[in-house]
Amino acid sequence: MHSDAAAVNFQLNSHLSTLANIHKIYHTLNKLNLTEDVGQDDHPTGTDDVVGPEGMEKFCEDIGVEPENVVMLVLAWKLDAQNMGYFTLQEWLKGMTSLQCDTTEKLRNTLDYLRSLLNDSTNFKLIYRYAFDFAREKDQRSLDINTAKCMLGLLLGKIWPLFPVFHQFLEQSKYKVINKDQWCNVLEFSRTINLDLSNYDEDGAWPVLLDEFVEWYKDKQMS
Repeated sequence: MHSDAAAVNFQLNSHLSTLANIHKIYHTLNKLNLTEDVGQDDHPTGTDDVVGPEGMEKFCEDIGVEPENVVMLVLAWKLDAQNMGYFTLQEWLKGMTSLQCDTTEKLRNTLDYLRSLLNDSTNFKLIYRYAFDFAREKDQRSLDINTAKCMLGLLLGKIWPLFPVFHQFLEQSKYKVINKDQWCNVLEFSRTINLDLSNYDEDGAWPVLLDEFVEWYKDKQMS
């Protein structure tokens, strides 16, 4: 019985130590917030419990990745972060505990695992859908077109051969925003439609955005 109690105490102490280390990293980053530059309405809660852009920049530097690297999106998904550019204390504690990372070195060693999640089609779809809500302004239901183009490039730029022409289409189009239905259908389109668009059904349930893309692309091919 004594050995069982000792084991439980050891596990508890180990867990508390891990939490303490996770807290320590968070608060080190939190101190970098430029509170005078961040308005009360510009981030999720209060400055005291949010790591903002300055802390995020230092964090990325510490783990050796660029802020715009797709692995940062996967990490945000794992933390279930609600606002791009910010991590709250609760998001940080929950995410880092689940990843079992209480040092920046451990997190650096976890980056390959986080990247590998993108290779699983189910996880990729979850991350892709998460990215829409993560990147949009919280008082808007749609994603502004410039942010959408950046996020689509991050997620599909290296895996969908038609992305460059789709990006070109968006550049010359009248669209100012992309809604969630359009966003989700772009992924489905990229996964199911042949590169020559030969299996695209114009009478299918695709959004008008993609009907227009197909028409534009075919005209472009003929000209």
